[in-house]
Amino acid sequence: MEKLPFLLTEQSNVKTTRLDEMSIREILTTMNEEDETIALAVRQVLPQIEKAVEKVANAFKVGGRLIYVGAGTSGRIGVMDAVECPPTFSTPPEQVQAVLAGGAGAMYVAVEGAEDDAMLGAKDLEALRVNEKDVILGIAASGRTPYVKGALLYAQSCGAVTVSLSSNERAIISECADIPIEVLTGPEILTGSTRLKAATAHKMVLNMISTTAMIKNGKVYKNLMVDLHASNYKLRERAKKMVCTLTDIGYEQAEAVLEETDYNVKVAVVMILAETTKERAHQLLLESDGFVGKALKLATSEGV
Repeated sequence: MEKLPFLLTEQSNVKTTRLDEMSIREILTTMNEEDETIALAVRQVLPQIEKAVEKVANAFKVGGRLIYVGAGTSGRIGVMDAVECPPTFSTPPEQVQAVLAGGAGAMYVAVEGAEDDAMLGAKDLEALRVNEKDVILGIAASGRTPYVKGALLYAQSCGAVTVSLSSNERAIISECADIPIEVLTGPEILTGSTRLKAATAHKMVLNMISTTAMIKNGKVYKNLMVDLHASNYKLRERAKKMVCTLTDIGYEQAEAVLEETDYNVKVAVVMILAETTKERAHQLLLESDGFVGKALKLATSEGV
């Protein structure tokens, strides 16, 4: 096991050796300057992120899952991304989920020692019946967390695709992954506090992976989230605005069609633009793998 002081994420940032003496403005300015480097670090690993997206998008097509695994901040970032998928894309909760060392309670209260248990990582994935259709994405800023390593090794034994996400070169968990992603964000302004730059970079990467995979599975038309789950007033109003925008009809008419389709934006849009029934719109979308654009082309070719 590599000693922590030698990890890039544990090194001292030369810009902040007098951090405790800085004024509030100086601290904020330095943090902002350091944060400006994060997107550039992510850009360096776009080829690896692309490979991960391809695997996740393909997994979704065959009923597979994207499962994030992490401890502490890394695990919580996975939870944050996973829980946003159902309302944004109307996905079932199990399609994108997160496993956190120490269990769900560790989201709010640190569970000391859980991250050092490799067997626990394997056990937690075993409980989810991981299989060859799934993609397991292990997150650890240090790149050495035993819990994550154990989970990735178990996932490999099940034939699942494995992806690692860390912020150190030659990370230990990279050796356990089919697709290693190492986002080198450098020393933190507060030495070793990887909830700062490293965590921000990792959240950006997870955003990219889950969102792009959903786009490639028909969850988006144009640049609109047409598969959202309109479960509250804000989202119902967003659904109406999308239908108005995509079909050039009025608010009241959009509302009426959405009421008929139980606020299924995709069905409403195909109904209106293809001038067809709700049932036929459902069928067109089914035959088009859920892609609105493909459904509309199919309707045109059939003269619907």
